[in-house]
Formats: sequence, C-alpha cells, structure tokens
Amino acid sequence: MPPQIIHHVFFWLKDPSSQTDLKELIAGLKTLKAIPQVKQLLIGTPASTLKRDVVDNSFQVSELMYFNNTKDQDDYQSHPIHKAFVEKYSSLWEKVVVYDMITEAGDNI
Repeated sequence: MPPQIIHHVFFWLKDPSSQTDLKELIAGLKTLKAIPQVKQLLIGTPASTLKRDVVDNSFQVSELMYFNNTKDQDDYQSHPIHKAFVEKYSSLWEKVVVYDMITEAGDNI
C-alpha cells in the first residue's frame, strides 16, 4: 500500500458544557465528507478509557481524515467546503491542535 497522509484534528469548545455546540460542530465536520480528496473521515469524542499520565482527553471533538498524498491534503485545505466550515464553525472553538502524519509504504492501516 502506498503511503497515506493522516490528518488528525482536536477541538476544544469555548463552552465545553454545551451539548448544542458539540452537536453543531459534529454536524459541521460531517460536511467535510463531501470534499473529494477526503478518502475517509472519522469523527468522535473522548473515550472513557483508563486514566493514565500519557492520555489527554481534554478535547471535546476530534476528526481523523485520510488522504492519498500531500497534494490532496493541500487541496482539501483550500477547498470551498473546508473554508466554509472554518468560517461557519470557528466561533465554537477555543483551541484546535492538528497532527499530520505520513504512513510508511506498505503499512496496512
């Protein structure tokens, strides 16, 4: 399998207790599936896993996207749907952290 780009984004809401804001952000993230370069999109909230020093579950929402290559990921960033998402929903979050990685060639994800 050729290398893939994985784009993992964590969102901290301005009002972490607001279920309305949480649902609205998740609905907005789902619109990103329509961008052709996005091969897979997973959206979730922190899991109730064992508390350990290395686990950070302070975020409210996370999205994980798969792209075929860096060009597709770059094109996603400038896609009108992505730009509309940022414009419409950025007022909901206080902080965003992004981790991008490239998989090793031949790895089966």
